[in-house]
Amino acid sequence: MPNTLIIGSGHFLPENIIDASHFQNAVFYDDNFNKIEKDNDEIIRKFTEITEIEERRYIDDDMLNSDMAAIASKRALEDAGMDGEQLDYIIAATNFGDIDTLGQQNFLPSLSAMVKNKLGIKNTKCINYDMVFGCPGWVEGMVLADIFIKSGQAKNILVVGSETLSRTTDPHDRNKMIFADGAGAVVVTATDNENVGILAHETLCFNGEEITYLENVHSLNPEADQTKKYMRMRGRKIYEFALKHVPDAMKATMDKANLGIDDIDRILIHQANAKMDYAIISRLHKLYDRTEYDHAVSPMTIQQLGNSSVATIPTMFDMIRKGEMKGQNFKENSHILFASVGAGMNINAMVYKFP
Repeated sequence: MPNTLIIGSGHFLPENIIDASHFQNAVFYDDNFNKIEKDNDEIIRKFTEITEIEERRYIDDDMLNSDMAAIASKRALEDAGMDGEQLDYIIAATNFGDIDTLGQQNFLPSLSAMVKNKLGIKNTKCINYDMVFGCPGWVEGMVLADIFIKSGQAKNILVVGSETLSRTTDPHDRNKMIFADGAGAVVVTATDNENVGILAHETLCFNGEEITYLENVHSLNPEADQTKKYMRMRGRKIYEFALKHVPDAMKATMDKANLGIDDIDRILIHQANAKMDYAIISRLHKLYDRTEYDHAVSPMTIQQLGNSSVATIPTMFDMIRKGEMKGQNFKENSHILFASVGAGMNINAMVYKFP
């Protein structure tokens, strides 16, 4: 049975660096639709203490999500030394597709179809799929790619995650400061070496009361246009949910691969917010009776790049792979654990071994 090997990667980050000053004049409301009377300096300071986010990137007004996805994908194909015509599938992870500056969403045509078009791929047998799965969408795209390759349906697949969350967030919601824009992509191919590539994965979907933890609803400002919808996050609920379920899913995936915590060289977790990510990694180690661990095992980009949803993990993967993160690298024959949680609520994890 063939296995799934990453042979190329690429990412795109908008040039617009957004720091705390961008939010100084915002008027924030709480979840009860009451205006927050605290000084914005205090609101921003407490936000930064919890999330560690100091900067994030926003897309240019004349760009779309599919533009970023196409750039990251082109870079991944070039890195793989592959012509796009050789692709059997394009899997594009997204939550909102293309969004204009007015916040209007567009899934017609699909994001993956737009990426294929902008890459100039003419091969009609190259099939395009959108993966709408919340923040775990890119990892789930990799899971789907692995299934296609192991079943013999495909040899070469592009998996890209791209999002423009700056255009989906309520300007009166403090959580707006978490979100960012960006794109990351990889090219995978079939290999006969079963000891490298994707070794195991696990996906869990909690779609009961958790369905409302991340959703599209009207503004927190009762005087704003209530017909327009924005992404709303119930942070405390998500934090508690993630700590309860994500570490177990990560361990279950490692168990499938017959690996223990000492076998894992790096953990690439979705960059949701620093406090939650640290807590998840700590809880995972406690499942192995470890109270301390080397924090280098779990690199972080959220401090400078914010939370770009499906793009956080592939962006970080590409940056490490190409030596763009100080003190971080992937070693030969090392095991990498990927994990993410997001809207749905959905959770997934994946173990990958470098050749």
